[in-house]
This record gives sequence, structure tokens and C-alpha cells, in this order.
Amino acid sequence: MSNVLILSLVFPPDSVSTAEIMADLALDLQELGHSVTVLTTVPHYNPDVAAEERQPLSPFWGRLLRRSSYHGILVYHAAIAAKTPSILQRVMGWFGFHVVSTVAGLVTIPKPDVILVPSPPLSIGVSAWIIGVLRGARFIYNVQEIYPDIAVKLGALKNPRAIRVLEALERFVYRRAAVVTVIASRMRQRLLEKGVPPEKVRVVPNFVDLDRLAPAPRDNEFSRGLQLQHVFAVTYAGNMGPAQGLEIVLAAARLIPSGAPAVRFVLIGEGTLRSRLTNEAAGLPGSTVSVLPYQPSSMMPQIYGASDVCLVPQAAATGSDAIPSKVYRIMASARPIIAVTDAESDLASLVREAQCGVIVTPGDAATLARVVQDAARTPAVWREMGLSGRAHVTTRYARRVVSAEYDALIRAVTSGTRFGD
Repeated sequence: MSNVLILSLVFPPDSVSTAEIMADLALDLQELGHSVTVLTTVPHYNPDVAAEERQPLSPFWGRLLRRSSYHGILVYHAAIAAKTPSILQRVMGWFGFHVVSTVAGLVTIPKPDVILVPSPPLSIGVSAWIIGVLRGARFIYNVQEIYPDIAVKLGALKNPRAIRVLEALERFVYRRAAVVTVIASRMRQRLLEKGVPPEKVRVVPNFVDLDRLAPAPRDNEFSRGLQLQHVFAVTYAGNMGPAQGLEIVLAAARLIPSGAPAVRFVLIGEGTLRSRLTNEAAGLPGSTVSVLPYQPSSMMPQIYGASDVCLVPQAAATGSDAIPSKVYRIMASARPIIAVTDAESDLASLVREAQCGVIVTPGDAATLARVVQDAARTPAVWREMGLSGRAHVTTRYARRVVSAEYDALIRAVTSGTRFGD
């Protein structure tokens, strides 16, 4: 079996979807016989006090590098500042992480045979390449979001020179990776258009633990706390930033007439737009929109259980650059989905294939309002959509199935298989 290094910006006890996915994958690879080590950051994205108590960090290089154990897997945590809206501060934090993690990867951890590195940030691929070159390891570059494309489309990156530099960095990482994995088929097509050899790009989707996220009762502590028992609850849980386009929710709430079935939108999370959404929601009549802070991942079964419908929004033109992993968790919870996304996106294709919801064009608040009202009037129809989603994810996106794909890929990489070099 192989010595596998997972080099990831996030990992437990940090609480975010990529951290959860990498943690489950690490445990499964260990169970399949691999020796796994993790290089990551200190918790900085969505701190979870209970998780940090279960997985305490101890100094290794003082505060610069700490160490913990995740179910027997050795995890090294490089220092990084807390998540911030400032792009410059975020880039500086990534740079510090790259320096510390690269040095640690060269002098501290056991010699890896293969490095698994999820992106973003794009620059993490350079650290994987340096460690691989100097320690004789190949790396698998796992693209969760295509950068710089998504930042350009959202208007967060406009400087032509910076875009050219990042595009050159992107090409460098793709060339140096042993294989590039993407999580959806349109993302693969985007990489082929960028010149990556077809045999080098593999679609390996994200997954969900079907035991952890089973359908939960509608009446639970979370629904009672928000008094959702007698309303039609439409929820969103995740980041609140430009990539989600959550402004459409407030606009739709304004369009639902007071005589319609009682609807409550519940938005949960943190991000650059949270304060703005909170202020706008406070100005709406009644309590049609509630904006809540981040909730621990342990609460997600109750949150999905309390939901009649779940929102999975994407800003316009970003559907070929990413697919939100929360969609699989919602499907596992047997809840129907309203996907606010481009009609040809990977997310839209998944919802259509699974017959688990309805697609709304980004920015079309009138259609979103109409779809929500229809769902409130025909709950039995939408419950069937939720069950269809559960059946689909059980067949296609179960944790063990996808982990086995990574196991096979790691074996191929360590055996010396060439992927379109």
C-alpha cells in the first residue's frame, strides 16, 4: 500500500464541506490499507468549538505548526489568519500556509508515494509539486472550483496582468500533476478547452456519508426553536458570498403575497454578504426571511430535517466552474431542491437526472417566488422529489463508492501509470 499525503487548506476540526470530504476520504483510504498523513491549516474557516475539543491541537513548531490526531491519522496544522473578506489578506494567509506546509512536507512527514491536493487555492498545487519533486512523489490535483475562472466571472478579479499570471500558474499545475480530477462533467470539458489532455482529466465526484445524513423528522429542536412547524420552510445553509447570488431570495420573498401559504426562508452561514442580507431581511414585513449565523455540522441533519425545500444557489455563469457539495447532503436527507443555476450547469443536470427538484435561472426572483408557492401548495409532490433524490445519491454518490475510485487512482499513480504527459 501507499504512503498518502493529503495537502489541503481545510481539514477537521475546521468545519466546511471540503474538510469533511477530505476527512472521510482519509479514513477510508486508511481502512483500505494506505498510510495517511495530512498537512493543513489551524481551524480558521468555520471554527467549531466542540470539534476542537474532540481533536485538540498541540504545539509542534510552537504556534507555527501544530499537530493533532484524527481517528489515528496524524494531522499537521500550519498557522493561518482567520478567514477575512480582504482578498489581499487572504492571499497573504495562503502564502504563509504554503511556506510552512511545504517545509513541513519536506522535513517532517514520512516520505509520501502520492500527494492528494484539493484546490482552491490554485497555488496549493505548487506546494504539492515542490514536495513531490524533492521527495520523489507524484500528485493528484483535485479541482473543487476552477480558478481563476470563477473569480473573473464574479468580478472579484479584474486586473488583466493578475489574470494572466494566474492562468499561467493554472497551466503549470495541470502540466505537473500526475492526474487531474474534477467533480463534474462540465468542469472536465472546461479543462479540455484549456488544453489539458483528455486522458489526464478524470471525473471523480464528491460524495456523502449516507449513514451520517439520513432523513430526519420535520419536528426537531431546530424547527421548534425557529417555530417552523406551521410554515413552509425553505432553507439555505452555506457560504454567503458573491458566488451564491443570495439576493434573489430577498427579492422573491417580497413577491410572495400575504394571502399565500405561510412561507419562511431561512438563510444560515457566514460570508461577505451576511450583514447585508441580515439588514435587508430585517426590513421585510413579518418574519418571511431569517438570517442565522453558521451552525455546527452536527446540526445539519436537524436543519435539513426542518426543511420542506432546500435552496442550492449559484451566481450566473459559474455553473461550469463548480458544483456545490451540499447538493449531495440535501439529497441524502431526502429533501427536494430548488437549484438557482444556469440551465446547462452540472448542478442543473444532476437535479434533472435525479428528478429531485426544480431549476430556476439566476436573478429570476419572480420564478423563484412562483416555484416556492407551488411547492407550499403541493407538498406531497415535492416530498416525492426528495425521495427520488435520496434514491439517486444512494446509487451514484455514496461515500464508499467514491473512496474506492480514489483508491484505484492512487494505485495507478503509484504504479507509474502515465496520464497524458
